[in-house]
Amino acid sequence: MAVTFDLFGTLVDVEYPVDPAEVVARELESRGVAVPDDWHVAYGERHVDAPTGAEVPLPAHVAHALDSRGVDAPGNIVRHAVVAAFDPDVTRRDGALTAVRDVAAHGPVGLLSNCAVPELVPKTLIRAGLRGEFDAVTTSVGCGWRKPHPNAFEAVAAALEVSSETLVHVGDDPETDGGVVDVGGRFVDVTETPLSAVAAELEPEP
Repeated sequence: MAVTFDLFGTLVDVEYPVDPAEVVARELESRGVAVPDDWHVAYGERHVDAPTGAEVPLPAHVAHALDSRGVDAPGNIVRHAVVAAFDPDVTRRDGALTAVRDVAAHGPVGLLSNCAVPELVPKTLIRAGLRGEFDAVTTSVGCGWRKPHPNAFEAVAAALEVSSETLVHVGDDPETDGGVVDVGGRFVDVTETPLSAVAAELEPEP
């Protein structure tokens, strides 16, 4: 058995920008990019024809949104702007570190997070004091697929060198995290089973 954890809303809480398009616009403008007048419209449009369940990295989305309005911006500038726009305060949830360490007694422990922003997950783990606690860290921006797509769970299983059927995924969203059951795994919902009880939940019944 291998245990994987969701990150945002499960192990940590973060303050997301209320208006992501506006924050990204400010970061772009501070780097000399001429943001179009209808930026909020462009930001909200779909610009990349990706398969269902595939992750589109936010810098790619932003670059295509700018290009759709005739604005050409170097990719490194767009990436830096996006990374700077999503630089949140992070609070580790009560019992998170203990839960991760306790379940390690049952086998490999991984992290599987939906996140379209490069660098955000590693940064969050550092700020939450969780860096180095996982045998594998898999993100949607890294593997190319978002939960609940089976490919996301199969990616973290491969990183942990286990079969997807052995996964127990701990998360807070049945719609996304619950997708583990489609690859034969098990879902533990932290809205029903608190982090302090996750390890006990994995103990075999007598």
